[in-house]
Amino acid sequence: MDKSIELLTEIFEKHQNRENAILMAKYMKDLFPFLGIRSPDRKTITSDWFKSISLSPNESLFPFIKELWIKPEREYQYVAIDYLIKKKKYLLETDIDLLEYVIVTKAWWDTVDLISSHLVGALFLKHPHLIKKHGEKWLLSGNMWLQRTMLLFQLKYKNQTDEQLLFSIIKRTSHINEFFIQKAIGWSLREYSKTSPDAVAQFTETNELSNLAKREGLKYIKSVNHS
Repeated sequence: MDKSIELLTEIFEKHQNRENAILMAKYMKDLFPFLGIRSPDRKTITSDWFKSISLSPNESLFPFIKELWIKPEREYQYVAIDYLIKKKKYLLETDIDLLEYVIVTKAWWDTVDLISSHLVGALFLKHPHLIKKHGEKWLLSGNMWLQRTMLLFQLKYKNQTDEQLLFSIIKRTSHINEFFIQKAIGWSLREYSKTSPDAVAQFTETNELSNLAKREGLKYIKSVNHS
């Protein structure tokens, strides 16, 4: 085991809370075990630990992140994402394979949404050719979480959003009868409507979307119109 991860394990075991762990696991439909360390406490506990990690900017992150990812308790996956977000400006093109691994392994919305909007979004903005090379593969993969990632990676782009690409991805996924896909369509439209409300309004009017996607997509526009 990596020495820093060994130290983290010791720290986390001292702070575990069985009562919290049961509630946190229940909230995640008992898909993963938890130590019971809530997010604010986790971030406080790990603030000094992050400073002790000695990985160099160009060192492969894959072995380190994978070691955190395969640990049973969900908090370790959250720490892996926290670390990657802290280091996202150092992500290399080759880290796309790492991001794909953490998207599809132990996949659920709590990790996938952060990876999509913070990490894939940052990497695709820095290396846009990866969108065509990997994004196309992800869309055709049949994997709901990779498809959701393609819907959400521009979530924080605002004026940098590639509108044509966003609408194209929505059209290509709108037929998928999965709650997490339809919810992501709505979420992506709602976020983009804060930048370009007219474009989103026109798109929802002229394209066949599920009721869920439309309802979610138009929430911001309707709230502004009624205020």
